[in-house]
Order: sequence, then C-alpha cells, then structure tokens
Amino acid sequence: MAELPGCCRPCATCLLCLYSCQWISAKKEKRKGLRTTKCDCSWFLFLFCVFLFTLVWLYFAIVILNDFHNFNEFIFKQRKLWLDWSLVLLVATAVLITYSAVLLVLALSLQLCGEPLKLHWVHKSLLIVTALVVAAAFTGLGIKWAEEWRSARISLQATGPFLHIGIVGGMTFLAWPLASFIYRSRNTGLKVFLLLVYCAVMIALYLAPLMITSPCIMEENQLPPKPALVGHRGAPMLAPENTLMSLHKAMDCDVQVFETDVMVSADGVPFLMHDEKLTRTTNVQAVFPERASLNSTAFNWTDLQQLDAGSWFLERRPFSTVKSLSAGDRKQASKQKIPSLEQVLEAAKQSNISIMFDLRPENHTDYQSFVNATLDAILQSGIPLQQILWLPDGFREQVKQQVPGVQQVYGRKRLQNEKEPLLHVNLPYQDMSSEEIRQYRQDNISVNLYVVNQPWLFSVLWCAGVSSVTTNACQVLKEMKHPIWLLPSSTYLMIWIVADCVSFLMIFWAFLLVKKCSKRRQPAESETDVLLTKINSLMQE
Repeated sequence: MAELPGCCRPCATCLLCLYSCQWISAKKEKRKGLRTTKCDCSWFLFLFCVFLFTLVWLYFAIVILNDFHNFNEFIFKQRKLWLDWSLVLLVATAVLITYSAVLLVLALSLQLCGEPLKLHWVHKSLLIVTALVVAAAFTGLGIKWAEEWRSARISLQATGPFLHIGIVGGMTFLAWPLASFIYRSRNTGLKVFLLLVYCAVMIALYLAPLMITSPCIMEENQLPPKPALVGHRGAPMLAPENTLMSLHKAMDCDVQVFETDVMVSADGVPFLMHDEKLTRTTNVQAVFPERASLNSTAFNWTDLQQLDAGSWFLERRPFSTVKSLSAGDRKQASKQKIPSLEQVLEAAKQSNISIMFDLRPENHTDYQSFVNATLDAILQSGIPLQQILWLPDGFREQVKQQVPGVQQVYGRKRLQNEKEPLLHVNLPYQDMSSEEIRQYRQDNISVNLYVVNQPWLFSVLWCAGVSSVTTNACQVLKEMKHPIWLLPSSTYLMIWIVADCVSFLMIFWAFLLVKKCSKRRQPAESETDVLLTKINSLMQE
C-alpha cells in the first residue's frame, strides 16, 4: 500500500513498531509481501469493540462515584479493611482506557499511512485480558449493585445531549480512515458492507435526539425552586458522622433537616449510631476488645460514653475532604463522643433544624420498647413536634396516637387506594422518575430522595422538581445557585441541527479529499510499476 502524502517513512516505521512490536521499515515490510489480512481486520474490529466497551465502563465508573461511599462501608463490614476504593476503580479504569485508546490511535494512523495492521500477540493477549476485566466488572455490578443500572439511566438525562455531540464527533473522525480503506481496498463486497454500516450508524446518530429526554431541557422561567438539603448523618465530609460536630457543620451548610439513625442502649438511652456494630465509627476494639463484636444495643450508656467517636474519621479519611480540615476542626473531631438523642434534640430545638431518623434495628425483639424510649426522649426535650420527621414503619399507628404532631415520612410510594394521604415520602433517587416527581409535586406531596452527592445528579433532580435531597456533600450543593446546565428546547434544537450539518459536511469533505489524494497517487504508482517491470526484464535477459 502506498503512503499518503505527508506520512513520512520514519513515522510509519515507528507506528508499525509500536503496534506490531517489529522494527522493520515499510520498504522491507513490502518486500516480505505482508498485507492486512482478514484475520488482522478481525483483530482491529476486536480492538475497536474493546475500546468502546472500556469507554462505556469509564462512564459507569464516573456515574457510580455518587454512591461509592456505600461500597466502601460494605467492604469494611465484610473485610474490616477501610480504603477509598473509588481511587482504585478510577486508576484501573484509566489504565485500561488509555491502553486501548493508544492502540486504536496507532491502528488508525497506520491505516492512513497505508501500513499493514499486524497486531502483536502481546497486544492481543492484553486486549483479551482488558475485555475480561471489564466484563467481570459489569457482571459484579449487575449482581451486587444492580440499582446502579438505574443510576446510569438517570445520568443520561444529564449527559445525553452532550454524549450525542461527542459520539457524532467521534464517528465523523472515523470517516478519514474509512475513506482511506475504501479507496485502497479491492474487495467490493467489504467496501459496500462497511459503507452501509457506517451510513446506518450516522443516520441513527443524527436522529438520536428524538429519543433524548431531560428535565433540564426547559425555559428558565419554568425552573422549580432549589431543593432543600437534608444532611445525611449531618455533614459527614466535614465531621465524624452522627456526632454533634457533624450536626453543627450541617447547620453551617444551611441544611434544613438533620437525617440520622437512632439506637437504644441496654439501659434504655436512645443514641445516634448507624451501624449495628461499633467497630467502624468508634474505638470499641481498643476499649472493649472482648465485646467489640456485639451489637450497639448490647452496651449501656456509661460504656458508650467511654468510646471515641471521632478519631477514626481522621485516621481512615472516609472522604478526601478530611485532608483539608483546619487544625481546629481536627482537634474538635478527635474529641467527639457518641451523642444521645436528648443532646441532639436540644441542639436542634435551639437552631430550629428538623430531625429525621430511622430507629434501628427494626428486627430487634425489644423494638417496641425502643419506640417508647424514643418517644419519651422527644416529649421530654420540649422540641416542637413539627420538627420531628418520623421514618420507622414499626408501630407507626401508636406513634400517631401518642405524638400526633410528629410529621410522618414514608419510605414507599403512594398506593392506589391510600386510606390516608401521604404528605412526605423518602426514597432512593433511583426509585422515582422525573414524571413521578412532577406528579407528586402537583399533588403537594413532599419528595425527599437519597443519597445525592454529585452536582450533575442534583441538577437533574432540581430540574425535575424534587422537594429535597439527602446528601453527604452539603458544602458542595449549598454553593450551587443554578443547575449545571439548562437549555430551552429551541436552543437544543438549533445545536442538534448545527452539529448534524457540520458532521455531514466534514464526512463529505473527508471522502472527497481522500479520493483526490488516491487519484494523484495512481499515475505515480503506474510509472513505478512500469519501471520495475522493465528492470526485472533486463535482469532476466
């Protein structure tokens, strides 16, 4: 194959070396009679598919970062090992995507230079390993974390318009090597097949916006109010979770509701704790090593007050924000103790912040006594009952009778034959569509979705009209004055049409230019062939 003008032989040789692991000049390669075979084309197709596969996984990896703290907690409960696995995920994904991308660029460059695509066996093996690793990652995601598939669908509402433009641009770029292959190849059937597939894909991409929907495609004056912020265990990125310091940090972030978890000690004192065991968020293994494996409810209040509930936060750094804490905040965090519900209610009463909590564990044999102890603490605190948002389903009717002023929050959607209308629902953000959120808003039902940490997700839910979101990143969402993007439908239509027209013109220009270059080479190649034939005849004589 002849080289395109501008593709110097040293460059072609270097590309061939990196792709084929053979330091052989293009001239010697041709003397050996090596050409791109059907097998080589199959490996190029496999390389292209692996690149797309890895690119899709990169997208998923970015999406699931919103919920990755839950994965870190899960691993700690299983293996007693704390590590920010999101860094491991991103580094591994970056290595895989970079490797496959570099190989793909090399292959496309070799095609433009007219060199054979002889992929080395080492690269073939590594590509197979890459495909297997990504397939295993997707399989694990589907088995252990299936709700993230719904998160990915929601993310398309935030990224769909921009992904469309990016994919159109990438496919437009592929017109150059495709045109080069079509004008060089002598296999008419293959050329027609590739051209038809490429045209079908481009037509589908040009029409794809007809299927793209997003709540953020709306007029500015239709934007709903900014959702209120609910602090997930306070402000866990700025202070140890479920502590008084975390509550105060949440107040500084203008959080309207402090979401927490309540347990009851062996001697009947309600206190704040999420996990059933104390090992993750206290130093129970150092203070009570023989009892560290017991449930939190097995300890009396005197024992619980001996535990350090803050140093783990500085040692394990559950969030990257811990490194940026001031010296004063670090000192304050190291002195945190497990707070009682009474202490939290007193602080909430003074600051006028609402409290929403779960009562754990729901399957405990003494759960009714837990409910009674919690209600007693609420009534004795003197906090206005409208500041209490009651989440537990157990003995809800009893709670309604004893403290009718408490706001009832349900962890489910409304039923068709609902006896009593729901006023507040609290659900995972994956469980409600934008249409359902709008309908609930029209029916004056307050919708709180959890856990929302990333600005892109907050923006989508804001545009959809959600009432509030539970978040770990209150300090980030507090600063958002506007969704990340908001496009009127007319503007989006214009962007869509312009992008498609520019893409079509560039593809047409690419095929036209490559055709002209190939015609210029043909006379030179013919003269060279005639000269080589005469030299060969003279040598034979």
